[in-house]
Formats: sequence, C-alpha cells, structure tokens
Amino acid sequence: QVQLVESGGGLVQAGNSLRLSCAASGRTFSSYAMGWFRQAPGKEREFVATINWNGGNTYYADSVKGRFTISRDNAKNTVYLQMNSLRPEDTAVYYCAADTSGQVTTKGYLYEYWGQGTQVTVSS
Repeated sequence: QVQLVESGGGLVQAGNSLRLSCAASGRTFSSYAMGWFRQAPGKEREFVATINWNGGNTYYADSVKGRFTISRDNAKNTVYLQMNSLRPEDTAVYYCAADTSGQVTTKGYLYEYWGQGTQVTVSS
C-alpha cells in the first residue's frame, strides 16, 4: 500500500510560481512512475505531467509545457511539480498519483494510488 500526500498549494497572482510536493510512503516509491493531474470546478480531471521511475523520462500536457517541470527525489520518496508563469486557467485541485509499472503514462486509470489533492488558485 502506498500513501501519497500533496502539499504546496495556495493562492498566487498570475505570473508567479508555486512548487507542489508529493510525499510517498513505502519502500517501493523508486520503482513507480509518478504523475500529476488536476481538476478544475465543473471540469473533468486532466493529465498534467508524468515522470518515470528513475526520472529519465518525462512528459507534459501541451497546456503546461515550458512552464511546469516535474522532478523526483527517490531518496526522499518525493515528487515535485514546479509551476512557473501561472495563469488563472491553472486554477484547480492538483493530485499526484503513482503507477506501479514505472513507465510514463498520461492515462489516469493506469495509476493505482492517488493523493487527496492540494488546491491551487491563480488570481488575475
């Protein structure tokens, strides 16, 4: 069993930055691929970014490419999402998720474990 706890959300003005963290329990974190997803009010959950088990492969949604960076520290069992140049349309609850296959994927249904989410609000 893996538990994921997100942190780092908050209220920021457009153009500013936030870094989200997701701390994972368990000894097998380093073998998992990790992903970030988000869900805005009234909208479906959408893929944001993913990183493979060793950090050597990443993939981003077009909407965040060039602004967001996903990274991981396997020694700390933590994955990060650095969000720069934030826009009001980035406002959402952000979730981290773990995929035991270890490979990057944009498909939410392939992730077995999910965190509780952290709210990010970007004001204009």
